[in-house]
Amino acid sequence: MTNKKNEQMNIVIAGHVDHGKSTVIGRLLADTDSLPKGKLQHVKETCRRNSKPFEYAFLLDALKDEQSQGITIDVARVFFKTAKRHYIIIDAPGHIEFLKNMVTGASRAEAALLVIDAEEGVQENSRRHGYMISMLGIKQMVVVVNKMDLVGYDQQVFNNIVNEYTDFLNGIGLTAKAFLPVSGMEGDSIAALSEKMPWYNGHTVLEGLDSFEKEPLPTDKPFRMPVQDVYKFTKTGDKRRIVAGTVDTGSVSVGDKIVFYPSGKQSTVKSLERFNAESPKVFSAGSAASLTLEQQIYIARGQLAARADQSTPKVSKRLRVNLFWMGKNPMEKGKDYILKVGTVKEPVRIEEIISVMDASDLSSACQKDSIEYHDVAECILSCQHAIAFDMIEELPATARFVIVDDYEIRGGGIIRESLADEQQQMRQQVMQRNLKWAGSTIGREQRWERYNQKAALILLTGKRNVGKKTLARAIELRLFADGKTVYFMGIANVLYGVDADIKTPGTDKPHRPEHLRRLAEVANILLDAGVILVVTAIGLTQKELEIIHNVVDSDLIEPIWLGDDPTDIDFSMKVPNLNNLDETVDNVKALLQRKGIIFKP
Repeated sequence: MTNKKNEQMNIVIAGHVDHGKSTVIGRLLADTDSLPKGKLQHVKETCRRNSKPFEYAFLLDALKDEQSQGITIDVARVFFKTAKRHYIIIDAPGHIEFLKNMVTGASRAEAALLVIDAEEGVQENSRRHGYMISMLGIKQMVVVVNKMDLVGYDQQVFNNIVNEYTDFLNGIGLTAKAFLPVSGMEGDSIAALSEKMPWYNGHTVLEGLDSFEKEPLPTDKPFRMPVQDVYKFTKTGDKRRIVAGTVDTGSVSVGDKIVFYPSGKQSTVKSLERFNAESPKVFSAGSAASLTLEQQIYIARGQLAARADQSTPKVSKRLRVNLFWMGKNPMEKGKDYILKVGTVKEPVRIEEIISVMDASDLSSACQKDSIEYHDVAECILSCQHAIAFDMIEELPATARFVIVDDYEIRGGGIIRESLADEQQQMRQQVMQRNLKWAGSTIGREQRWERYNQKAALILLTGKRNVGKKTLARAIELRLFADGKTVYFMGIANVLYGVDADIKTPGTDKPHRPEHLRRLAEVANILLDAGVILVVTAIGLTQKELEIIHNVVDSDLIEPIWLGDDPTDIDFSMKVPNLNNLDETVDNVKALLQRKGIIFKP
């Protein structure tokens, strides 16, 4: 065996509750002398003092309540090494209540061990775990048939499980590298073959691990780096903006032109940075990367960086996905959830449920309005804003997602297709604008610093005749009196100027999306100049707000609804009436201070 001292592989171990995952790992650690000195004897002595039978699973039960419940309730990471490589075994829970933790563990794994109890046979969770391992893109799997001692080491029992589970795996397009008959409690076929099973001469568990092939880092794939954050160190006089993230695939070097999606903004890599270390020549897949850009463009967390000379990611609001659900409450149409892809967090809803499958038996059902606990669904998701991603067949790292509900991960899956949406053409126009944008030598932050404010689009909307212009002019006057660079622009300023070619009396409604797009383009220029812009528009809906979001950086927009009966617009503030105009302006000013647009004295 080749000795690769520094090679490391992540393995997830999964299986139905009480099928003996922890026992298999504990025995593996004991039989390979991988435990800390005296650990085995200490656990055995603790069991003797408490009149409790010793189990190898106790070696892994680090959490206090695990032993009391008799089940593993969180993902545990176990480190050991063989002559071939170093391993991290991720012990993922098998109990039905903690299945979502298995997904968290499996998502970091390169290969999987799946444990099946020889006496109980293939269970629902055995099939569910196999299906989820397949969905997560883990292609290497060994099935460990444990507790052979409880069935008298019967070869026929083993063969029956092999045949049943192989048929299941064939149905989901997954092939096991091997099936291993073992006894974790007795140590049979864990680190050495057992005389109790003369009919078996295949791999031990240890050899099964070493049979996994280390997947090379995807450095030959197109460059993808989800932006984690953008840092500035102004206290030390450092004016650089450092874009940070982890490179999922490909590589990037100084001089590469990169494009950030979905905005389409682009720049050239000026330098690669490391904290307190010499700058590297290249950042490749798996690297924590920090870089600076030649052209100072505004980039926010959640953008996806790609090289301009390579294939581009997909950008859309609508995704066709395969999704598994683990929330106790069904995933329902009409409810908002949070979709997490890479570093982006985006509100999302189910647009259509195409079909639902029970992962335990692969049966399917169509025309459902919700996705139940442990269902696997093919569905169409609709995001509030467009996001950047790849297809699972092309770049799995940027095609996997999780669904968050009530601050907890309740589901996850893979993106199968990018679907067209009503704003696709508009986004293409904006991306083309950003690609051709002639940037000023004066950066955005420089203007903000000079004007002692951040640029913002204060978007006043509501029904007709509620006083939108009155409030807008009052806000403009107050901010101007405070020394701010501010400008009021009613939508009519655009309708009868920039929009004159499409402004026809009585026919505004068909052209309203284009009116709003042009309004947003004008606003974008004024915001780039550092202005606080106050704009009025009648009865904006969330869908219409999304048009403006496509053109203007979302974090610069502050919608305010004036009056009663708001539309579905996601507003920053609601003003019921203008009975006290001065107080209302004070409240708007306080909002701007809370958002850091203007500064509180």
